[in-house]
Amino acid sequence: MYSMLIKLELKQMLRSRWMQLVGILFTFVFTAIVVIQQMALPDVEGFTRQTASFLNVLLFLLPLFILTIGSMSVAGDVESGWFSLLKTYPMTRTQYIAGKYIASVLAFLLVVVVAFGVILALGGFLGGVRLPFIFIFLTLLCIFIFVSLAIAVGAFAKTRLFALSLSLVFWSIFLLLISYALMAIGTVVAGHILQKLTIIAIHINPVEWLRFGYFIFTDQASVLGPAFYKVTQFYSSPLGYAVYVAVTLLWIISPLIYTSLLLSSSSERR
Repeated sequence: MYSMLIKLELKQMLRSRWMQLVGILFTFVFTAIVVIQQMALPDVEGFTRQTASFLNVLLFLLPLFILTIGSMSVAGDVESGWFSLLKTYPMTRTQYIAGKYIASVLAFLLVVVVAFGVILALGGFLGGVRLPFIFIFLTLLCIFIFVSLAIAVGAFAKTRLFALSLSLVFWSIFLLLISYALMAIGTVVAGHILQKLTIIAIHINPVEWLRFGYFIFTDQASVLGPAFYKVTQFYSSPLGYAVYVAVTLLWIISPLIYTSLLLSSSSERR
């Protein structure tokens, strides 16, 4: 039953027109970046404009797609009664959440694989197009984290429309509002206070956490400036790597535990 749920959810997501449009848009945007910048810019090492564009587009679009599609998938199950029907089968709540998580991760992995495959194929004609391993690794982390968050949002919303609205709210907070709030606070507080607030924001914002990880693992921490020297030095050490992994796992596991509690309380009320 567990494996059947994963196959069913994966088929439904891949047949969804939303997912198909996401795949086309994702591939088109990344291909456009490659074509434009490969022809306009020389091939240089380090944190190039092409790398920055890849990273920014990835962290801008992928969380939006995952949060909206993933949350509506879970909320749709609750709203339509499909989740209530599944509870009558010999399947635990944990198996449902795990099946939903695995199917969603596989679906978005396929989208990313197709997009990266087109980029690499195009790179064979243009020459010089590379996808660093750390970029691929952080893409996987992005999928793992935001699928977990999407499932939690969907379980909380319980209706597809509310899930869509809530997903856009969280996406706006992660991508826009936290950064704008820091800029606003920076105009009225001392620099050392703003520095501490920025470090906290990096840890509580999964988007900035992934961006921070890219700079750390590619030895490009100097981009962050001398104000963050101590932080970057710590995370560049073996202990820092372990802490980064621990915080990342916390971002993945915590929403799934919260989802289990939500679905459990929902079942008890019914």
